[in-house]
Amino acid sequence: MTIHEPILARVPLVDARTQEILARRRAGARPRRRGWIVRRMLLLADMLGLTLAFLVAQWAVNPITRTQTLREAALFLLALPCWVIAAKVKRLYDGDEERADHSTVDEFVAVFNLVTLGAWLFFVSLEPVDVETPVSKLVLFWAIAIAGIVTTRAIARAYCRRQFEYLQNTIIVGAGDVGHHVAAKMLQHKEYGINVVGFVDASPRRPKSGLEHIPQLGTLDELPALVQMFDVERVVFAFSNDSHVDTIRLIRELRDVNVQIDIVPRLFEVIGPTVGVHTLEGMAIIGLPPLNLSRSSQLLKRAVDLVLASLGLIVLSPLFLAIAIAVRRSSPGPVFFKQVRMGKRDRPFAMFKFRTMVADAEERKANLLYLNKHRADDPRMFKLANDPRVTRVGRFLRRYSLDELPQLINVLRGEMSMVGPRPLVLDEDQFVHAWARERLSLKPGVTGPWQVLGASEIPFEDMVKLDYLYVTGWSLLNDLKLVFRTIPAILRTRSAY
Repeated sequence: MTIHEPILARVPLVDARTQEILARRRAGARPRRRGWIVRRMLLLADMLGLTLAFLVAQWAVNPITRTQTLREAALFLLALPCWVIAAKVKRLYDGDEERADHSTVDEFVAVFNLVTLGAWLFFVSLEPVDVETPVSKLVLFWAIAIAGIVTTRAIARAYCRRQFEYLQNTIIVGAGDVGHHVAAKMLQHKEYGINVVGFVDASPRRPKSGLEHIPQLGTLDELPALVQMFDVERVVFAFSNDSHVDTIRLIRELRDVNVQIDIVPRLFEVIGPTVGVHTLEGMAIIGLPPLNLSRSSQLLKRAVDLVLASLGLIVLSPLFLAIAIAVRRSSPGPVFFKQVRMGKRDRPFAMFKFRTMVADAEERKANLLYLNKHRADDPRMFKLANDPRVTRVGRFLRRYSLDELPQLINVLRGEMSMVGPRPLVLDEDQFVHAWARERLSLKPGVTGPWQVLGASEIPFEDMVKLDYLYVTGWSLLNDLKLVFRTIPAILRTRSAY
């Protein structure tokens, strides 16, 4: 493919990070991409998890004879290739290359089902070879295999995300509001491993604040050459000004190249992760679920809340006591801080938190408005980078979101849910109007999409939209995913208080 001279002349415009990635890839005989390293590490993780489960089960439940041990080991070794094939069919090795935000949490159901099926088939296969294996050993293997595979996969992904090969050079087609919005989200989440090389658009708009270093690379017709030049692995189509026909033609052309193509759908503001896709004579139709939860879904969500909150309060009671003592010693004032937040169906409630500030913090707020980090772009949200009202103990509690733990009491009282929309203070809630108020169709949550995807770093408008999509596309599985993603999100946070 010929590289046009006008494109070649713009190469120095790309940032230093892109130039470094290109230099390191060109230095290698065969450049290795994300899929290469992730697939191998996940395969190794699966083998380690399954082998660990087999060895622990053998150690815990002694076999009757040495012959039985050898037969079980032979069957296990024969089953390993079957696992690899089945995992490949379930696409357990391909998600990271295709989806930027893919994680081990997304695979838990598939791993659970696959291990369950594998344990059952292993049990059935013992009869023809005359091996009497206690059911307790199979149950132990099943439980440890699930835990082991999930854990080793999480460790493998953590390792991969620290490797150079994990980075994906990405071009965004469309340099308008939507394209800039996509680029900002990619830059905010370093864990996605996305390196935004530049924009492609015939009529680009002026880049927003924080995106000035991302260059305008060229037009749509130059996209195939740009993909080759910058060793691009991902192309995101985000509403360019080019014609519909030309865009489809280039998407089809890029399908023949080793490039992941992402398309931002029209009406993306109302399309959540739980939408269903069906067809009319081959035409893909996206179906949005009804807004209101059925009574059974509400009861199920409440039951999960009660179980998780009760277990959390019991297990964390020693930590509660330690934090309470530390808060009392840090500065004069109560242990708990109660603040009025807007609840479900516009019913305010008092939300509990461990006190992280001096006792008269609310009285001092008016004098600190000029320090608000959102003052220039969105004064509706109040957040200080180095809040002078925060105590030394409070700074530590906020760093790891430990001050939020007393909200489990609100969950038991029925005022909050374990997962839900962000609980807004009344001063922020007054800016939520019209369709956005549907975010309070469900109870506010201890955690939610806002916590997992960036917490206070998410602009107010985006936070409201995330909550709306969460409410309109609620599912129990999505709630569980958000719960499991909360701890890694907290550990990624580097907020300065």
